[in-house]
Amino acid sequence: MRESTFPLERELGMRWYASDGDGIGGRLRSSPSDFIVEEIPIEGKGGTTGPYLICRLTKTNWELQHAVKEIAKRLGISHRRIGWAGTKDRNAITTQWISIYDVTAEQVRGVQLKDIVLEPLRNANEALALSQLEGNRFALVIRDTNPDDLAGRVEEITGTVREGVPNYFGLQRFGAIRPVTHTVGEWILRDNYEQAVLTYIGLPFPSENESVRAVRTAFLENRDPAPALRDLPVQMNYERAMLQHLHNTPGDYAGALRELPPKLLSMFVSAFQSYLFNCALSRRFDEGVGLSEPVPGDHLVFANGRTDMVTNANAAAAALHIRRGRCSIALFMPGRGNESSPVLREPVMDSLLAEKGITADDFARASRFVGTKFEGAFRPISLKTEIEYSTGETDVSLKFTLPPGHYATTVCREYMKADPVRMV
Repeated sequence: MRESTFPLERELGMRWYASDGDGIGGRLRSSPSDFIVEEIPIEGKGGTTGPYLICRLTKTNWELQHAVKEIAKRLGISHRRIGWAGTKDRNAITTQWISIYDVTAEQVRGVQLKDIVLEPLRNANEALALSQLEGNRFALVIRDTNPDDLAGRVEEITGTVREGVPNYFGLQRFGAIRPVTHTVGEWILRDNYEQAVLTYIGLPFPSENESVRAVRTAFLENRDPAPALRDLPVQMNYERAMLQHLHNTPGDYAGALRELPPKLLSMFVSAFQSYLFNCALSRRFDEGVGLSEPVPGDHLVFANGRTDMVTNANAAAAALHIRRGRCSIALFMPGRGNESSPVLREPVMDSLLAEKGITADDFARASRFVGTKFEGAFRPISLKTEIEYSTGETDVSLKFTLPPGHYATTVCREYMKADPVRMV
């Protein structure tokens, strides 16, 4: 394995690569057509009758939440009536399924938006919810790579991906331009809504426009929403909605957060869970333990969903099951727990939570505030997939499929070993 030297990756817990050799460098997403994603739906989900209209949404260079709000505006409905199974990248061409409550196919066909195609498919008796999909197909192009023995290095890294790479949550999980979602989530867990709002609106990042950075910095310093409302671009509608609330109701930071769409609000806390997972996985590698080496205390997740724990007595059998693909080592991302699903204990995760001063009660309080259950979940520590690839003089094309919740950029970072900003 090899450590990443990039400060942003290290800050987000993504500190290791599976392969030792040099990467190919390059840039992902030179244009949206270099990053094509097609969602694989669960066939027959929700039946064929009911008040929800299932539609296929194909968009180019649109952030999902903004696309949903614009579609809702054209339909004259609340954006809360639109559901989806997976969030998709902005700088990409993406095809996915969404559900819209109580609209007709004729209404949907009348929606006209630049770089958006919305096709009604069928009715269903329930809305789509996050992770209700089989997976995603990717067709990606990495351009301007280092041409030295390009085909050889791609073949070598492809073998590594086939065996497994660290299943990190990718940069876009935390915000591609401003990776702050996990920090906002941490402040929500700490019951400090003021700092959550100040972080979301006010924390500047070097990759942003200089004038926007200046507005954020000023708000962070003086807490005055009026100048920020005046000077922020109109397309920054989430920040502006929060600022408008603070202008109308000074000091109501909890109310300002609730101006955000519920799914976006819930993503802050789940991003902090993702951050904890990344950090815990990297600490495992710090201790010299690999992706497929079960040690006592590890959790195992089998294909049928059954879980088990590795002990001294069953470690050899666990290793055999892992080699044969029957199960995976998994980390439990912590949450509030409940009587039927108690909080699971893992020494590395317990240590991280103790350092942060976060408890299950904090997740329970955040659940009540956000309106989302944060009960925790198992996540495999290894991502593996079959890759179809081709190489040109300096370009590399990759095609592969991943389960829901797994990141194509996690695969690409293993190939590129480049500054993460070159992947967004």
